[in-house]
Amino acid sequence: MLTDALARFPRLELIAGATPLEHLPRLSRHLGRDIWIKRDDLTPLALGGNKARKLEYLGSDALAQGADVLVTAGAIQSNHVRQTAALAARLGLGCLALLENPLGTAEGSYLANGNRLLLDLFGSEVEAVANLDNADELLLAAAERLRSAGRKPYVVPIGGSNALGALGYVRAGLELAEQMHRSGEDFAAVLLASGSAGTHSGLALALESARPGSRVIGVTVSRPDATQRPKVEGLLQRTAELLGVDVPMGLQIELWDQYFAPRYGEPNAGTLAAIRMLAEQEGVLLDPVYTGKAFAGLLDGIARGAFPGRGPLLFLHTGGAPALFAYHPWAL
Repeated sequence: MLTDALARFPRLELIAGATPLEHLPRLSRHLGRDIWIKRDDLTPLALGGNKARKLEYLGSDALAQGADVLVTAGAIQSNHVRQTAALAARLGLGCLALLENPLGTAEGSYLANGNRLLLDLFGSEVEAVANLDNADELLLAAAERLRSAGRKPYVVPIGGSNALGALGYVRAGLELAEQMHRSGEDFAAVLLASGSAGTHSGLALALESARPGSRVIGVTVSRPDATQRPKVEGLLQRTAELLGVDVPMGLQIELWDQYFAPRYGEPNAGTLAAIRMLAEQEGVLLDPVYTGKAFAGLLDGIARGAFPGRGPLLFLHTGGAPALFAYHPWAL
């Protein structure tokens, strides 16, 4: 049903095939628990990451509307803004990025390296904003300024996370469900970073539809359960409505909010330990904002017995490694 519903929505083909689902043998031996990883860090657009999946649908819609500039927003080291800017360059569109400094830092590497450096290479226009607490209003105002100047803007929400963008992770979830089936493994849980909520809501909808009873755990990266849950559940409902399907009765949103401190964009000791462990054990790079915190949750979940039984764990790697260069040496 979901496959047929998705087929009604045009998309750009930014990802030609399925990203790998890999077993991590050395880390599994080290932890005494089998760990698998879905490598969405290997999507082809601009050093990889999950946002390419959302941009397949959002970019197609932008072209259909005749846009000549993409308008989006995020932190200075936003992975989403990086991939949006790359798509704009690829399509011959302009890109205006509204950027906040969530850490209030003056560290040169954070302000100019990593993802921020790539925005300049992609030819993006950057506008600094004090904060993104009212991001939707700022984006609409920026779009109106461009429209008044004769441009044709298309607003891409923070994280690409509206119902149309979330279709990218409905599609990815169906892809992952097939890979899980082919592996022959009985996975105990799927874990991922939960931020702007499009990846989480789309994946949860697809996995519960294709593999009922799948445990999907979103590790929050910026806010507690009380404020993250409405974002995920609301976007889940809007995505289902866009597809014309019901939210499965058995779908439970599970959030772990113990790992995002001290705040969005600032790694803690557990984040850094997780980054180093996966790098040393498997040569796989996490990032200090999203996947490092989510993988720290996985490691702590094993330590505290949060995964009953012996089934393997599956981690969705959503990318972000370019940010490592922005956090060194001051925070890594």
